[in-house]
Amino acid sequence: MCGIFGVVAAGGGLGEQDIAASGHSLRHRGPDDAGLWLSPDGRAALGHRRLSIIDLSAASHQPMASPCGRFVIVFNGEIYNFAELRANLVRDGVAFTSAGDTEVVLAGYMRWGERCLERLNGMFAFAILDRGGPDTAASLFFARDRAGEKPFYYRHADGRFAFASELKGLEHPGRIDHQGLNHYLALGYVPGDLCLFEGVRKLSPAHCGRFFLQSGALSIRRFWALPENLPRASDDGEALADEAARLIEDSVRLRLVADVPVGVLLSGGLDSSLVVAAAARVAGQSVETFTITVPGSPLDEARHAEIVARHFGTRHNVLPMAEAGLGLLDGLAPLVDEPIADSSILPAWMVFGLARRKVTVALGGDGGDELFGGYGDYTASLRDWRRLGWIPPAGLRAAAAAAALLPAGVRGRNRVASLRGGALQQMIWGRPYFDRHLRTRLLDRETLELLQDDLDAPEGFLLALFRQGRDPIDCMTRTHFGSILPDDFLVKVDRASMAHSLEVRAPFLDHRLIEFAFGRVPSEWKVHGGESRRLQRMLARRWLPAGLDIDRKQGFSIPMDQWLRSEGEEGLRRRLADLPDCIEKAEVDRLIIGHLRGRTNGARLFALIMLAVAYGNSRRRT
Repeated sequence: MCGIFGVVAAGGGLGEQDIAASGHSLRHRGPDDAGLWLSPDGRAALGHRRLSIIDLSAASHQPMASPCGRFVIVFNGEIYNFAELRANLVRDGVAFTSAGDTEVVLAGYMRWGERCLERLNGMFAFAILDRGGPDTAASLFFARDRAGEKPFYYRHADGRFAFASELKGLEHPGRIDHQGLNHYLALGYVPGDLCLFEGVRKLSPAHCGRFFLQSGALSIRRFWALPENLPRASDDGEALADEAARLIEDSVRLRLVADVPVGVLLSGGLDSSLVVAAAARVAGQSVETFTITVPGSPLDEARHAEIVARHFGTRHNVLPMAEAGLGLLDGLAPLVDEPIADSSILPAWMVFGLARRKVTVALGGDGGDELFGGYGDYTASLRDWRRLGWIPPAGLRAAAAAAALLPAGVRGRNRVASLRGGALQQMIWGRPYFDRHLRTRLLDRETLELLQDDLDAPEGFLLALFRQGRDPIDCMTRTHFGSILPDDFLVKVDRASMAHSLEVRAPFLDHRLIEFAFGRVPSEWKVHGGESRRLQRMLARRWLPAGLDIDRKQGFSIPMDQWLRSEGEEGLRRRLADLPDCIEKAEVDRLIIGHLRGRTNGARLFALIMLAVAYGNSRRRT
């Protein structure tokens, strides 16, 4: 896990000064080593911050050049099957000078070209400079992993291509991108290739691209997609559970490989508990586990985590959240560049800090909900679909439109407004932040005129994902996998963990397990009736202690509504002082007053606070 950055320019003239600031801003991603590489012709400058995980020696220093000097790589992430790939390349006559995975990626690209991506099992974002040859133009090839675990921001303008692991590693004018802002307000994150700031884009998950130095042209393509759901008639629940167990165990086995201490993040929920169980089965020794507790809170999961830890004999570490309030954000705030409205970033940041005291790598449970149908949205939507199916779509739309006119935070408003597209699309129209009507109140007139008919673009983004499925559960899981997972949950994990220079690995996001879950598992073995994550529950009954409540859904949570009220009116106004000018301050005041009077505007206010932090940080940097 590292930080990468660089600039390539058709006109040349690049030097260390073009990337030195990027390296400084990303030092938290890689405290163990730093490197810069400049091409002799001044057309490329590449940089790297290293968090040493595999091969701690100087042989894996980056940027790394090929023996011939034509290719240079900067790499962030981990390739879990690098030993297998290395063995294949050695049989083909490739000689290695390091024991790490970066050299394997570089050699694999030299051997297989862009198709090397098909062979990589891992999380990654990397860039490889090809300085060109007699019949090949100089170019920069770059790629991002299938699920989107590792970030890649870029800026393409005036014959230059600049990239970095985080937005703060790129120079940009600091002007708000109105469509990026529109999506953030609607969804609580900035999805896909959009960015909050004008002129900057993100490489989407499972995409790669190439920048040609001579022409300045840029091309981007998708190299992987979720398979179509085509279950085998011969697979029953037991057979599917057997295959899931095998894949999870092998994924965990691969992700336990490191030259530094490794642990597991244990929330006490089903996903993380299964990861602990698999680790105990394949590790051959006691593992280190970490959880956070909120003393006195009904959201506290520590007792469930303790049951799992005791059952598997882990070396368990518990961190009480002593500072129970929004002041927790102050420590994380300086690192926020593009905002996410997910308040669980605060306990995540704390538990990652706890874990980093003892380990450099931690395994987490991200991805299990999306693969195996774990969200409450699924059972609730199916239940409402059966219950409300007699109401004509026009009637639901009318009720939703009427509810949307109510003030933000009024009890039941979101619930009814979410039915705009019918019961099955509540996950699209019932987001807890700012729906279309609320955005028309929150954004100033100039911004609304710029957006015009594209104001519905965030909901359209989710609808496009939803329509890729074959049945209701397939539609909903694909939507979550393509949206909130990469653009909220994985961003949260990456930023909060790298703030502590901790690498977090997600066994459920092994592409073999992803392809199995979406390609072979029938929806009825994910959600059926009122039961969700059916396959995972089968594994839980095999692996987990009998006294563990596997029916609840919690994870790392905090009482955000209460924390915001304790800030008071003036405290909230101070935290919102750096909002962009296009946000209507009068509407923000109404949200504050409404929340203090008992309305449920906590998620919306936290979203605006994170926007203010990100925008304020950007203005100070530029």
